[in-house]
Amino acid sequence: MLYFRQTGFLGKCLIIGLFFLGIPNPQAALPNVEKMLLLAQARYGAQAVLAVNQWREMLAKSQGKPEAEQIIRINDFFNRRIVFEDDPVIWGKPDYWATPLETLGRGMGDCEDFAIAKYVSLKSLGIPIDKLRLTYVRAQLGGYGGSVSQAHMVLAYYPLPNQEPLILDNLISDIRPASQRNDLFPVFSFNSEGLWVGNGASEKPSGSPTARLSRWRDVIARMQSEGVE
Repeated sequence: MLYFRQTGFLGKCLIIGLFFLGIPNPQAALPNVEKMLLLAQARYGAQAVLAVNQWREMLAKSQGKPEAEQIIRINDFFNRRIVFEDDPVIWGKPDYWATPLETLGRGMGDCEDFAIAKYVSLKSLGIPIDKLRLTYVRAQLGGYGGSVSQAHMVLAYYPLPNQEPLILDNLISDIRPASQRNDLFPVFSFNSEGLWVGNGASEKPSGSPTARLSRWRDVIARMQSEGVE
């Protein structure tokens, strides 16, 4: 479930406590990077090959680390290396969900592309799917109380079932508990296994994400064709 409320001291304790979590699922399924490198060269050139290799190196160094460290590594990698840009500029389309290869290849992405790339990276490191949700929110620009809001996507990471998630976002560099993101208002969330409406209070998904989200279904198919399961 998604929590967007103030907890103060509880939120700080949550972050500190994460560093005592055990080793993540050892059954990690890393992407077929060799296939991705060939596609990167063919589609985008040498800079894309370099970016995919940097991603591979980061994933390799992150394997076996505690989950708290993995989410920081993944969040920092994409926030520092990918430039934010809107879909019409990158793809000439009003709304396009890019695969990690496409995002790394162009070196640019919008909020959905950041969230998807982080989701795929953490999933490939063995973090269980039920700990990860791509979450659509309304974001108040300029912070809490701002007069302008826009649709936005973040990645929510749940350290334990029913626990407040941490939010991986391209708008800010640090990872914060959801209750400390008063500028975000959840609309719905999803992963590879389910879709939740509103704040995600129910543990039972309200539908199939691939049935109800055509762009998610499409990006999954493209990822699989590029070597990402």
